[in-house]
Amino acid sequence: MDIRQLKHFVAVAEHGHFTMAAKSLNIAQPALSISIKKFEQQLGVQLFKRCERHIELTSEGKVLYPHAKRILQQIDDAKLAMDELIGLEKGEVRLGAPSMMGSYFFPEILMAFKTHYPNLKLTLIDAGTQSIRKMLLAGELDIGVIVDQDIPDDLEVDHLVDVEMVGVVGEHHPLAQNESISYADFFANELVMFKPGYFHRDFIDKVSSEYGYTPRLSFETNLIPMILNILKREFAITALLKLVTDNETGIVGIPFEERVELGLALAWRKEGYQSKADKTFIDFVKQYV
Repeated sequence: MDIRQLKHFVAVAEHGHFTMAAKSLNIAQPALSISIKKFEQQLGVQLFKRCERHIELTSEGKVLYPHAKRILQQIDDAKLAMDELIGLEKGEVRLGAPSMMGSYFFPEILMAFKTHYPNLKLTLIDAGTQSIRKMLLAGELDIGVIVDQDIPDDLEVDHLVDVEMVGVVGEHHPLAQNESISYADFFANELVMFKPGYFHRDFIDKVSSEYGYTPRLSFETNLIPMILNILKREFAITALLKLVTDNETGIVGIPFEERVELGLALAWRKEGYQSKADKTFIDFVKQYV
């Protein structure tokens, strides 16, 4: 078997249709059908069940499919590694970060990195830290920002920054002049919160459980502009990172009586392929911070 045959096999398996697979491969449909037939003859097995309107993998095809995918991925990794020997002329960094970090911490860093390495592609994925952990382990992200505690064995981490969580209200809210805020006063108000899975929400859920409070969740959204508008109109209050209140007008950050600090870290898979672009980005962020 050769690489071309494996690519043809995977394309047909994923599309479930010869015409669509041929289009994705940019070859003629008859040529693809002949290629698959020769591949089956070479292996001595039938890989697909030909149905009236679609095709399905046979038992033999299902056994071959994950191996074919793995081989093609390894070939792509090898090509990328060879290309990178020339220098950082191509490649992509896929970074997962929670909304607040993505909106207020990383933009300046990403623009500075792009200035130094203009040919690299940067993809920033907005997700909660729990989702980021799962995506890192599944290979869907190269690097992610997670809470620096209870780290899975399959992840490598490098401490990034310590951040403070503060109560946040509109600038004309009765609590705005307070030097600090108690959990009792905080939970006495209606709240606008991120959805579960974000460290912002995990913090609130943990505190309410520990102290026996019942959060009055009036709004639930991951959209920071919407949260800010709700705060400024004083429909609710929330808890956000201090870096948000340091960069926004019309809202006030109030430290909790029991100071809340979170450690955040850059994380990546221990056994995953780490490209030169990924390593360069990690080093750049560490130096920048």
